[in-house]
Amino acid sequence: MHISGVGPALVTPFDTAGAVDHDRLRRLVEWVEARGVDFFVPCGSTGEAELLTVDERASVVETVVDAASVPVLAGAGHPGLRETLQSARAAGEAGADAVLVVTPFYYSHDQEQLATYYREVAEGSPLPVYLYSVPKYTGVRLDPDTVGELATESGIAGLKDSSGSLGALTRHRRRTDETFALLAGSADLLASGLAAGADGGILGISNLRPELAVAIRECHGDDPDRARRLTADLGESHAAVFEFGVSGLKWAMRERGAPAGYPRSPHRRLDSQTRRRLRQRLEDIGALETGES
Repeated sequence: MHISGVGPALVTPFDTAGAVDHDRLRRLVEWVEARGVDFFVPCGSTGEAELLTVDERASVVETVVDAASVPVLAGAGHPGLRETLQSARAAGEAGADAVLVVTPFYYSHDQEQLATYYREVAEGSPLPVYLYSVPKYTGVRLDPDTVGELATESGIAGLKDSSGSLGALTRHRRRTDETFALLAGSADLLASGLAAGADGGILGISNLRPELAVAIRECHGDDPDRARRLTADLGESHAAVFEFGVSGLKWAMRERGAPAGYPRSPHRRLDSQTRRRLRQRLEDIGALETGES
């Protein structure tokens, strides 16, 4: 399954008591898809996946698959193999198209161990596997040589690189062929990543500004200057919102009319002073407008 274009690392709406709000989740999928995204990624970092039980992850994926008419790349990674395969099988039963598997974390693993782990995941998964390198959260980075080696495995279909390094993204592309889907995970790098050969991007901020991410995808080939300007706007939005983490993103989404729900503990809702500060920053850059240029 070759996934390309732009898709949100979809937030998981919770109600005020902290339970998964499946009604809001369905409406959120409809709200985002209506703005042109190419696929969805539930149960990733922005989806507070590490705060979900295995059963909750399965139910979230099922709801997204039922509501979406575009491909679903389901987050399935855990620190250990058994839990990862359990989530991968549940995603397959729910009808997802592929699974995104974060590098195992908490314990330290060298590149050889990571490569062995991903081969075991690919062997046991009923769905194509996408590697996920996000050193900001895990302290683990997939090296380009490791990615190039794993790209030859039949069950491994692509990579989301959230290292924030254009150099790393470029080296990943040089070590893989066009059948391997390379997806940028950093808002600041969407235009430059596409120019370097990435097939698209998975971005948390595209929950809030999906139209902008889609516009970058549409214009980067014919108008790279505009793509760079729009990417700078997208990066400004990301910096403003994610100063306050997923709580900031969900608040901003609600302000735009998206049914984002609330964060789950230990995340906290924004206080009134923080809301005023974030509102001003987002208004200054036009991120709360109902339409995008």
